[in-house]
Amino acid sequence: MSEATAGVADLDWRSRLAALPPGALALRIAVAVVVGFVAVWVSYKAYGDPRQFVIVGLNGLTLAGLYFVVASGFTLIFGLMRVVNMAHGSLYMLAGFFALELQTKLTGGEATSAFGSSEAGLGDWIIPLVVACLAVGVIGLVMQQVFLRWNQGQDLRQALITIAISIIIADQTLAHFGGIAESLAAPDSFPESVHLPFSDLTYPFFRIFVLLVAIALGLCLWAMIQRTRFGMIVRAGVDDRQMVSALGINIQLVFAAAFFLGATLAGLGGVLGGTMISVDKANDTQYLLISLIVVIIGGMGSLAGAAIGALALGLVDSFGDVYLPAGYTNYSILLIFGLLVLVLAVRPLGLFGRPA
Repeated sequence: MSEATAGVADLDWRSRLAALPPGALALRIAVAVVVGFVAVWVSYKAYGDPRQFVIVGLNGLTLAGLYFVVASGFTLIFGLMRVVNMAHGSLYMLAGFFALELQTKLTGGEATSAFGSSEAGLGDWIIPLVVACLAVGVIGLVMQQVFLRWNQGQDLRQALITIAISIIIADQTLAHFGGIAESLAAPDSFPESVHLPFSDLTYPFFRIFVLLVAIALGLCLWAMIQRTRFGMIVRAGVDDRQMVSALGINIQLVFAAAFFLGATLAGLGGVLGGTMISVDKANDTQYLLISLIVVIIGGMGSLAGAAIGALALGLVDSFGDVYLPAGYTNYSILLIFGLLVLVLAVRPLGLFGRPA
């Protein structure tokens, strides 16, 4: 085959793949991922430890649930409203520290410790959750009204402003809360672990709880955006703000409510992540990067894409940390960016992305 013919064939392959509907492409990728993991499962069933494979897989799924909770707020703010909020990870971190501080006061300092939390009452976890989410939502709303409302559509200016806000929040968080990682105490009404069906394995209940919350949240957000008047106004306002305003709708009020919701979801992720893993000063940059990767893989403004992106990221992250050859597990981050490059090479707008 000549070079010209090979080039045409390669271009034809790329164009056919890029022309697939998002659902069909996502289905093919999902099938490929399932086949790959089945192959790994068969290999470890025969030559390795299948119990470890199950635990690592569940770790990936529950991580994906946490990633989706955080990235869903980023999808709403950045992907749907086209507001470049580089302080999204700082909102996640703030919520975790707010909840930790309030829980410590409610329990007299006996419920929390670094990675060794004892259990607290249900109210000692629910109250910090609600207060932290609302507080972070209000902070996000103030940030949108004071710093971002007047430069809508100016992506570079928004990015620089929110990066500056993120740096200020990080410095003040370090000064007030310190740099030691700690974890929130889970409610004592939750069981510590659950017995997995068809096996003799047990698994932490709270991680399963986070996954269930992520699924319920995804369904609620999809219904809100696709089936309610509020969601229709947000989507229409992003595409044609002048036309929506001409219909007598206060688009700024709608955008403020959407930004508040997105910031609140970041807060929810911060409390769930602080209980499931830890509350750490480095959470801001870590979860901002995670949110960006999830949205880029899934496509801007797509909740289904965010779910697929979070699932892919969680599984690659979890399996890469365990099953890479000895001495190379520290390079598992390269698999994540390799996944990102692979998706962008085929679908530059993401799996479910569409032109703005």
